[in-house]
Amino acid sequence: MSCKMRRWTGLLFGVCTALPASAKCGGVDYSWGADALALMHDYVVTMMLYVLYLLYAIAAIVAIYASLQIYIKMNTREEGITREIMMVVGACLFIIGASIVFPAFFGYRV
Repeated sequence: MSCKMRRWTGLLFGVCTALPASAKCGGVDYSWGADALALMHDYVVTMMLYVLYLLYAIAAIVAIYASLQIYIKMNTREEGITREIMMVVGACLFIIGASIVFPAFFGYRV
């Protein structure tokens, strides 16, 4: 028998013995996957709420900081007041957007 013929015979033998062994999956219980999926859903929703609250805190800090900067700049008659006002408006829009879009991304209503 040539070397090529031995190689093909070995490959054919490997395929014929591996296919029946991998086809036996009728007795496997897949119900554990549903429990794991439900557990991950609860975890993602919990983390989503924590991240949402963290985003609220960051936006509130930015809004307070920008409001104080506007107050200081108005008292000292500096330039850049409109930029600071736009920053406060952006922070407020971010709070609104985060409270609507972020939970909707995961299909959850707060």
